[in-house]
Amino acid sequence: MQEVDIYQTLKRKLVSNGFEHGAKLRAEVLRKEFDCSASTIREVLFRLSTVGLVSFQEQRGFRVPERSPEKLIELTHMRVLLEGEGTVMSIRAGGVAWEARLTAAHHQLSHIETRIHEAAASDDLVAIWAGAEKEFHETLISACGSKTLKQMHGQIYAQFRQQLMLADRDFDFISTNIEHHAQILEAALSGNESLTRKKIHDHLARHLTGETLGV
Repeated sequence: MQEVDIYQTLKRKLVSNGFEHGAKLRAEVLRKEFDCSASTIREVLFRLSTVGLVSFQEQRGFRVPERSPEKLIELTHMRVLLEGEGTVMSIRAGGVAWEARLTAAHHQLSHIETRIHEAAASDDLVAIWAGAEKEFHETLISACGSKTLKQMHGQIYAQFRQQLMLADRDFDFISTNIEHHAQILEAALSGNESLTRKKIHDHLARHLTGETLGV
């Protein structure tokens, strides 16, 4: 397996409950799993540490970051800022093409969330939901014209998901999510910038108290 494939596979596992919070990531074990050299694994883990998905300390090695209510609150504030600004920039510059992409992304997400709301979520459906939810929020900012903003948002979003990979598994929030995503879409398509910022904030507000990590 190529290094880039190992990186993407480990990244997916790190944000989707593939490892326990605080777990040690042993290069020798991962080397055997991916059939590659230990140096390749260490390089991948160092790369993942630069985007905040792996912690590294001398004498302790590489570990999955611990769950932290304080960190979740910080990450949520950053998502509110980046998605609010990025979406407003997309409203101004995106045009009909962006509106069509956003509508399509929402349609897919709404369908999956409705399925989850109506029946118990299977592991396969959870994985599909995670991809669709990520795509919707990425599409919101996709026409902002700032590569830096999109790159920062990608890193913050991945760390945010990693913090919630256990807390969100029961999907008690899904009915509210359906309503919130529809409201964000409607506000964005209407071109109402202040309302769009508010709906993005309201969607993420439950994570600003620490309660979603049991605090």
